Amino acid sequence: MAWNQPGNDGQDRDPWGSGNKGGNSGGNKGGRKRGAYDLDDLFRKLGSKLGGKKGGGNGGDGENKQPSPLSGKLGVLALAAIVVVWAGSGFYTIKESDRGVVLRFGEFSGVVNPGLNWKPTFIDQVVPVNVETVREQATNGMMLTSDENVIRVEMNVQYRVTDPAQYLFSVTNPDNSLRQALDSAVRGVIGQSAMEQVLTTNRAFIRDVTQKELEATIAPYKMGITLLDVNFQAARPPEDVKAAFDDVISAREEEQKTIREAHAYRNEVLPLAKGNAQKMIEEAEAYKASVVFKAEGEVASFAKMLPEYRAAPEITRERLYIDTMERVLSNTRKVIANDKSNSMLVLPLDQIMRNNGGNATSTPRTDLPPKMTNSGSNNSSSNGSAQSNSAARNDAVRVGRQ
Repeated sequence: MAWNQPGNDGQDRDPWGSGNKGGNSGGNKGGRKRGAYDLDDLFRKLGSKLGGKKGGGNGGDGENKQPSPLSGKLGVLALAAIVVVWAGSGFYTIKESDRGVVLRFGEFSGVVNPGLNWKPTFIDQVVPVNVETVREQATNGMMLTSDENVIRVEMNVQYRVTDPAQYLFSVTNPDNSLRQALDSAVRGVIGQSAMEQVLTTNRAFIRDVTQKELEATIAPYKMGITLLDVNFQAARPPEDVKAAFDDVISAREEEQKTIREAHAYRNEVLPLAKGNAQKMIEEAEAYKASVVFKAEGEVASFAKMLPEYRAAPEITRERLYIDTMERVLSNTRKVIANDKSNSMLVLPLDQIMRNNGGNATSTPRTDLPPKMTNSGSNNSSSNGSAQSNSAARNDAVRVGRQ
């Protein structure tokens, strides 16, 4: 209500109780004049009330006095102090991990970076939003698979706020909305998978598909968050059949263990077998080359001997026969004696065999001198052993031809 309400018959309704009466020297009838001295009058009257002094003077209670310079300075200082306090209250700090969302009269105005900032108090409001912390939402429950089995699945999602404005204003409660979207995505994927796949072999695939489904679900809502990872924590059958499923899993693990051991044994044996096979092939190739070269050498030898055979067939035939018999009989432990003679021949077989390395072929000669056939002479035996050793092969050839 105004101090000087129009139509009050000139009565000044001063809230300080000092009404102006008709004899005011300033001629302020019908309400005081609004001007530069209203604030000074206010402080002056406030000081009078606090000091217990009346506002009247020479002219009575309603007499207006000229304001003093001191009261004007106090008013300016008070106003300046209020402005300073108001300006100082606008400074604030945003943490390194946060971003400040500025609301001007309740409407989004912008986003400020970490550090010292200023806002006009009572005009702007700043809401800090953490954009560095990795947040987590989880879901779990009994879910139905495609083969009409029930399993308990636990899965969580890790995410981070990337757009503070969308995070605050696009959805009423983005964290709760993300949890519900996660639960829906998990149930949809589990409902399209068989129980055995969920429990054992297909867990990684289910996790990837769930993450893609969740991203597609929250994309239209523009929640201002980015998914980092989806973790498939646990999937287990109901407690009533858990023991049977544990046996199945143990059997499958044993099967995989046996397969790995078989692969290890194969990797150990197969290279060795390949090496042995290659060794046999190389030995066969070497033997083949040896036989071929030997045959080619014999062919070349016979080719060189052919002109000699044509020139003297009998001599060449005799020489070939002698060489062949020498080669054959040199590898046998036999002593060939000529029994056509009536005389007895004593040969030093032990010494002959010792000199020939255990492989000796000797033949008694009937055309030796009498002293060579004397059984009582040791000297003749020892002296004739060397000669018989050198001539044994020729005698054996002759006997063989007879």
